[in-house]
Amino acid sequence: MNLARRLHHLIGDPDQRNSFSSRRRSLRFQELLRRFPDLRSMRVLDLGGTPEFWRSAPVAPAYVTTVNLDPKYDPDESWLDHVVADACEQATLGKTPGDYDLVVSNSLIEHVGGYQRRRDFAEVVRAAAPAHWVQTPNRYFPVEPHYVAPGFQFLPVRTRARLVSRWPLAHERVYTVEDALAQVLTIDLVSTAELRHLFPGSDIWHERLGGLSKSIVAVKA
Repeated sequence: MNLARRLHHLIGDPDQRNSFSSRRRSLRFQELLRRFPDLRSMRVLDLGGTPEFWRSAPVAPAYVTTVNLDPKYDPDESWLDHVVADACEQATLGKTPGDYDLVVSNSLIEHVGGYQRRRDFAEVVRAAAPAHWVQTPNRYFPVEPHYVAPGFQFLPVRTRARLVSRWPLAHERVYTVEDALAQVLTIDLVSTAELRHLFPGSDIWHERLGGLSKSIVAVKA
């Protein structure tokens, strides 16, 4: 493994147990447990999540359904289910309101594609359960988390695309500017103001690093 890929694993890969990203995710999970101390007995809908996340979690809920567009997941556990569906379209979820106690979503809302899609996603969250935890990287944290690049999110799109094709810490390597353009356009970081607008009445919790708000979470308990 070359140096750039090794650095990516150590810093930005949440699936690497000792990576910086994995440690931050563990800290957020502790806050999730503080907000929802009965998590072990709850029925959870995880929008954008994976079964592996819950297998490795310190607390397993009574039942979890993960929803994303990836068909590769087919959990064997009786308490885990996976649905291939669009998290912004309530009709595709295959469940009715009342089936879940809590909606969890980590780092998905910035990828769904535009403000109207984010509104649709928020409506799905509110309809699916009485409580939610919706986390997303803070747009105004100085380091863009997907590329581990200072100020990257504030650059023009074409400039970002040119840099991504050469940037060694990108989360997924691309080799042409057009492929890089397609990649950067899938990320639209959300501000505190927009998250509060999308989830009125929710508490906005700030995960801080060095005194700065690294990620933001809309929480309704």
